[in-house]
Amino acid sequence: MTRFAAPIAEQIWDMKYRFKQADGTPIDITVEDSWRRIARDLARVEKDPSHWEERFYAALEDFQYLPAGRITAGAGTARQVTLFNCFVMGTIPDSLAGIFEGLKEAALTMQQGGGIGYDFSTIRPKGADVKGVAADASGPLSFMDVWDAMCRTIMSAGSRRGAMMATMRCDHPDIEDFITAKSDAARLRMFNVSVLVTDAFMEAVKANGSWELVFDGKVYHTVEARDLWNKIMRATYDYAEPGVIFIDRINAANNLTYVETIAATNPCGEQPLPPYGACLLGSINLARLVEEPFEDTAQLSEARLADLVATAVRMMDNVVNASKFPLPEQAAEARAKRRIGLGVTGLADALLMLGLRYGSDQAAAQTEAWLKSIARAAYLASVELAREKGAFPLFDAEKFLASGNMLNMDEDVRDAIREDGIRNALLTSIAPTGTISLYAGNVSSGIEPVFAYAYTRKVLQKDGSRSEEEVVDYAVQLWRDKFGDRALPDYFVNAQTLAPADHVKMQAAAQKWVDSSISKTINCPEDISFDAFKDVYMQAWDTGCKGCTTYRPNDVTGSVLSVSSQNDEAPVVVASDASEPMRPHGDVIYMSEPLDRPEALEGQTYKVKWPDSEHALYITINDLIQGGHRRPFEVFINSKNMEHFAWTVALTRMISAVFRRGGDVSFVVEELKAVFDPRGGAWVQGKYIPSILAAIGGVIEQHMIAIGFLEGEGMGLKSDPQAAVVNLNGSRGKPCPSCGQFEMRMIEGCMTCASCGHSKCS
Repeated sequence: MTRFAAPIAEQIWDMKYRFKQADGTPIDITVEDSWRRIARDLARVEKDPSHWEERFYAALEDFQYLPAGRITAGAGTARQVTLFNCFVMGTIPDSLAGIFEGLKEAALTMQQGGGIGYDFSTIRPKGADVKGVAADASGPLSFMDVWDAMCRTIMSAGSRRGAMMATMRCDHPDIEDFITAKSDAARLRMFNVSVLVTDAFMEAVKANGSWELVFDGKVYHTVEARDLWNKIMRATYDYAEPGVIFIDRINAANNLTYVETIAATNPCGEQPLPPYGACLLGSINLARLVEEPFEDTAQLSEARLADLVATAVRMMDNVVNASKFPLPEQAAEARAKRRIGLGVTGLADALLMLGLRYGSDQAAAQTEAWLKSIARAAYLASVELAREKGAFPLFDAEKFLASGNMLNMDEDVRDAIREDGIRNALLTSIAPTGTISLYAGNVSSGIEPVFAYAYTRKVLQKDGSRSEEEVVDYAVQLWRDKFGDRALPDYFVNAQTLAPADHVKMQAAAQKWVDSSISKTINCPEDISFDAFKDVYMQAWDTGCKGCTTYRPNDVTGSVLSVSSQNDEAPVVVASDASEPMRPHGDVIYMSEPLDRPEALEGQTYKVKWPDSEHALYITINDLIQGGHRRPFEVFINSKNMEHFAWTVALTRMISAVFRRGGDVSFVVEELKAVFDPRGGAWVQGKYIPSILAAIGGVIEQHMIAIGFLEGEGMGLKSDPQAAVVNLNGSRGKPCPSCGQFEMRMIEGCMTCASCGHSKCS
């Protein structure tokens, strides 16, 4: 039986990927059972299923090939689920009926957990004429608010929420409003947003020229290109959005430029997709392929890599046939082009094992060489599949080989495609791998550097107590196993110590051999100057990247957990109260005793009338004033309806017990709001509430907002010193919305929890 490389790996498998019955009884007894389930399901479409089942199992074994989480969790379960992670939805028509048809499609897709991307550039700008009704258009931002509300509603109904991406062209008349939309912390919280930047715009920025904002052939405004660029940069500098997508470069390098035009990406940006396009993801774990790590003879076997890539391509191609789809248009699109996104994870660890410093010229050259080997092996494997099973239906050899992406491919590969066709239109992409990297033993994620050599997490035990465990990076653990306490060499670097330019260099090196795009975060220090910050994006443009995502800790985005950058010690988190002694923590600060209750408390009583109940509920919430801030302290629920008596007493005691422990108690609201009644909810004051418990959660949320404890509906904490945790440089961190631990970090464009693997992009 496989021994997991770290306790967290086994916990991630059990929580996210292990097949269980509805009551939680495991069906997959071991991780080998999970591998067997996946291998068998993806081999069933083959002429010789037993042969390919063994080949697929061998690829999965020892975490060498890591299918995306949806495949790992869903394949072979007979559940009506999609094995595709994300989708770009259909083009939004510039009509009310078309817009709301698109909203319906988005809701159906998100209901199955799929992340979605939309281009809102097709909607006429605010103030434009609406012919036939003598009215002015409300503009795309107003409809983005509708999408945002839809996503929040689906989440409140208990469904798994996928992330959303909204894009807008840099020449749309409402682009300036789009750029600053998320400066309002209460707006568009369910979206990532990115600007589609064209080659012409970048040329105008460099030339300090003017720039026309146009819709349907009409020029609405003329601005200075550099001023608009600075607005994008300032917004990203201040609150981490919007991202930047070099859309002309993406379309020019697309193998399918002859049959599609791309205007949007999936939520994390690694898959630019056409209307109804879907992303099918998987990763080669480079860290598992290095032989004789840390020795002068250390190497990654090219033969092993090529064989593993070929098997992975076949498995992913079979997923196209095996998967369900939320919409028939998505199924048709996937099967017409058979697009896959094979990427890597564990790159930084593999480089460390070879003695290469991430961000160095040597590391960039090695990265480019590995990615070229993967691309070559993937294309040749897809040609073999075409010989056996046929090329993708829209294949046109002459047009395909003339695309910008194919011009760099080796001539023997081009000749093979010309002769036999190719099974998959696009083959490579580098996706976020935060959760599957933890599952594989905490290997470095995607092409990111090692985030932290080690950190401490608190683990909830069955008896309710919490124990601490150290989570160590895969390469660091190998070093410890081999050399004991010997100090880490100078070439060990992590995300805390790297210059932004080193990040960009690595992204550019990988992009040369990636068909689609790359999900990567360029970490910037909080004190980076605005001009230096802008240079990061210009470097990304100049070196051939297809997009750029940065993360700079600030008051809006918060800060990731502080970690030691000089050694492999666990991180230290400091309470925001200056009187709190410095001590190690892996998550929220738990007090040894509950907060003391004063003799008298101020509070508010709210009346809730549930349509199916004869008697109203009366909810009283009392507050404690601490450090000049009000915070909820206890809850009482009363009703004449005795049917509710037992559970309301139990509920109020539990909620009050949580409130009296202090810390960030905002999760109580989200937990209650996510409860849905299988008998159906009710409409209350024009809003659908999925259960009476969700109604109670809504009342508590509104109270928290009223007293200044929460920023707004569905939002995080205000500046309550007892509810915040700060890192060593004084910046406040944010708790994981899933497990509550303060282990959130920006990896590959997504806030990801190092403790439980939660990510809105997973």
